Amino acid sequence: MKTITFPSMHIPIQGLDEVPLPRMVRVRQTYASDQIEDLAAHLRAELARGDYAGIVQGKSIAIAVGSRGIPDNALIVRTLCEQLKDWGAHPFVVPAMGSHGGGTVEGNLEILSGYGITEEAIGAPIRASMDVVQIGELAGDVPTPIYCDRIAAEADGIVVYNKVKPHTDFKGPHESGLLKMMAIGLAKHKGCSSLHQRGFDTFADTIPEAAQLFLDRLPVVFGVGVVQNAYDQISELRVYPREKIVEGDAELLRIAREQFPRFKFDDMDVLVIDRIGKDISGEGADPNVTGRGFMPYFKDDFHARKLFIRGLSELSHHNACGLGLADITTRRCLNEVDWESTWVNLTTNLMIDGGKIPFYQDSDYDALRVALRTCPRIDYARARVVRIHDTLSLNEFEVSEALARELQNVEGVELLGDPYELRFDAEGNLADFA
Repeated sequence: MKTITFPSMHIPIQGLDEVPLPRMVRVRQTYASDQIEDLAAHLRAELARGDYAGIVQGKSIAIAVGSRGIPDNALIVRTLCEQLKDWGAHPFVVPAMGSHGGGTVEGNLEILSGYGITEEAIGAPIRASMDVVQIGELAGDVPTPIYCDRIAAEADGIVVYNKVKPHTDFKGPHESGLLKMMAIGLAKHKGCSSLHQRGFDTFADTIPEAAQLFLDRLPVVFGVGVVQNAYDQISELRVYPREKIVEGDAELLRIAREQFPRFKFDDMDVLVIDRIGKDISGEGADPNVTGRGFMPYFKDDFHARKLFIRGLSELSHHNACGLGLADITTRRCLNEVDWESTWVNLTTNLMIDGGKIPFYQDSDYDALRVALRTCPRIDYARARVVRIHDTLSLNEFEVSEALARELQNVEGVELLGDPYELRFDAEGNLADFA
């Protein structure tokens, strides 16, 4: 881990002492709340629908597990391992997360462990390596080699397991999900870098093409796709045989788009995000929520004049990809960043502007005042400020008093109490959500 110690900054900003902080109101947004109550039983029922026992009996089966946060991740992986063993197979887990974890075995294992996925917890080995084998190439002006984790490629069968959701950098019928896991996750750092050389603007076509090559060349048995609702609960968990994976991935993405949490209003002065991280979104904070992204698709989705990112999630393992989207952050946040891991990830996907260092202040108190002070033509008495925990947490959050008045009659929005002053500790940092 390589950090940088940023110095304390005290610069004169005219009018800063005259900036009032608005009182805040807790609000709740409501969404469809369907969820799977018994994940293990549901998964076993899904697996029973397929004729897999005869395919896997006596064989080594690699289960590809990625770096995206999924509720009850370890439970799902353990259930997969148990069912495969019940069928007479010999399952093991292979990390399938491209360049995440700094592109190292140790980093991959640390991410899995953070989700509770250890050999003891899942009852099966974890075989981690950055070695790959080339399985083919995509044609083009510059042909692109396609790779797979060597250990997975040498197994008798492969199970692909991943969350399906809208991607942060491209749009198409297949985005972040089972196809991307095959094309990029299992390609490890080398293959991930190779495919990203084509650029995100090609991914709507490149991902399905690479995934189809993977399916044609390697013994994929089935895919397990998960969709989360707006409350970060699993609402869909489906198992697709290899010949239905492409169709199933597109099906789950359509569902995920309908389930995706968004603000039920637009146009704010300052958006405050408590934490970003790779466990939350590929860009730390999902541009499908914030409207802030590195690709042109997100420029008009949502409008915030200033974005203040306060810190990193624990499960980000100090990876600060996406911090460059912020207008302002804190010295505390910057001092937590593992710049080596962050820059490895960013150079792999070519989005090095994601590692830009935002303007920073020593405390949340100063950063929030600067964010408001630098909004053009702002009326402080009617400041529109929103504070969320992260972009997965849009069911309950804080809005400024003036904005709350406007939301009183908005369908799906409920005010939860009276206005209150923001609370700061002795160092000037915001208190956690109650």
